[in-house]
Amino acid sequence: MSEEFQLQEAEPIDLSRYVDVIRRRHVQFLIPLFLGWLLVWGSSWFLEARYLSSTLILVEEPTMPKNYVEPNVNDDLQSRLQSISQQILSRTRLLLIIDKLNLYAGKKNHPLTSDDKVDLMRKDIGIDLVRDRSEAITAFRINYTAPSPNIAQKVTSELTSLFIDENLKVREQQSEDTTQFIQSQLEEARKSLASQEAKIRDFQAAHEGELPTQQTTNLQILSGLQAQYQNEQQALNTAKQQRIYFQTQLDQYHALQGNSSTPEGPSGLPAIDQQLEKMRAQLTELSSHYTDSYPDVLQLKSQIAKTEKIRSNFIAELKRNAGKQDSGAPAHEVVDPTQSAQLMQLQGQLHSIQLEIASREHAISDLSGRIGEYQKRLTQEPASEQQLADLTRGYEQSKSNYDELLKKESSSRMATSMEQLQQGERFTILDPPSLPLKPAFPNRLKMCAMGFAVGTILGALLVGILEFLDDRLHSDKQIKKLLRAEVISEVPEILTVKDKNRDARRIVIGWAAAALVLICILAGSAFSYLHS
Repeated sequence: MSEEFQLQEAEPIDLSRYVDVIRRRHVQFLIPLFLGWLLVWGSSWFLEARYLSSTLILVEEPTMPKNYVEPNVNDDLQSRLQSISQQILSRTRLLLIIDKLNLYAGKKNHPLTSDDKVDLMRKDIGIDLVRDRSEAITAFRINYTAPSPNIAQKVTSELTSLFIDENLKVREQQSEDTTQFIQSQLEEARKSLASQEAKIRDFQAAHEGELPTQQTTNLQILSGLQAQYQNEQQALNTAKQQRIYFQTQLDQYHALQGNSSTPEGPSGLPAIDQQLEKMRAQLTELSSHYTDSYPDVLQLKSQIAKTEKIRSNFIAELKRNAGKQDSGAPAHEVVDPTQSAQLMQLQGQLHSIQLEIASREHAISDLSGRIGEYQKRLTQEPASEQQLADLTRGYEQSKSNYDELLKKESSSRMATSMEQLQQGERFTILDPPSLPLKPAFPNRLKMCAMGFAVGTILGALLVGILEFLDDRLHSDKQIKKLLRAEVISEVPEILTVKDKNRDARRIVIGWAAAALVLICILAGSAFSYLHS
């Protein structure tokens, strides 16, 4: 049976059947249609009217270009609007507006609590963002619905003022907080930099003369000290040679004095002559190798000249002594050669040479100590250079951080001044809060259409239920479908005049009812349109 049912072809739509249903059930359809429409449309006139006031606020960019003064506040406008909205829609802020304008008074028997009022007001407030093609927020709209158009406009004005003032306050506060934070970081960086500078100063003071920057100076000083040391050493050697020479001369004078006090006194001249011969031989040898300006040649010539002068003075002294002896003077009155001016001069020169030698030796000792000190500085310089490099690296990092924070602090202070002068991003009222002339709710024309849809659904549902419950046969097709035998002939329906009049009245009543319902719906729509 099921297989036969599946093999049956789908029957075509029988339009005549639906027409017959409409003919028979039009009254049952029109009554629910009219009642459903009337119920929905009529309720719109009993609902409380709600008026919508809105304002459009434009988000203006900072008047100062960003390449001159960079803002130091959050650039995410959507996040800032959410934060501002949460602050404005807070319980405290909304209660101030509610108390100021005496909103949501409620009924005398059922007064509303503060929380109920706040919840109702939050539902009546709407904030819509306006974006451009790049999805950037360029403006936003504030809406508020109230039973009175004046109240709606006043509350919208209050909310608009709160948004504008709060935005300026938030931006200024954020800017000041940013500046204070950067200043605190800058102060810490300044302390760190001062600490690094103090460490470098202490290190330089503790390693004076061992710093890398003093290497060239130390080398120059060491070279100069070594040259001075060599000069002093050469001068000391020369002074020692002179001391030996003057000591020799004194010894010769003492020897001559001893010879002159004996009968063979004049025999002291050979010793002086022998000394002269030696020095002249040395001069001849030096002259063969060096020029006359060589220091040793000049010194030897000076010694020869002094020795010749001593010889001449000695011979003159002997002659005077001999003359005095010929004149009968006693021998013990002969003038002592050791007390002569020449002898005193030699003794003074020898004393000077000895003092010079002592001074030279002291200077050499001092130079040796200083040379050792500078050599020690140069030896310790690599370690000092490494330690100073570590300290300098930390100082450079602190200084770089300080300079960067200093630039940010200056830029942040300028941005804060710009915000305080209201030269930053601002909210400007593009459309002031509107005074609504017609209620935004209920939309009676829209509810009229909704009532028509509801009535249609109710009428169709009622007709469907009645057809489902009706077990009568209303057409020959249903009879043929019910009977298994073929229909040979049909007996036509015999209608009396009374039956025809009854059918005619039904048709007239049906069309009249349809026309009445249609006229009522059109009239209600027109009335709603005119009063909306």
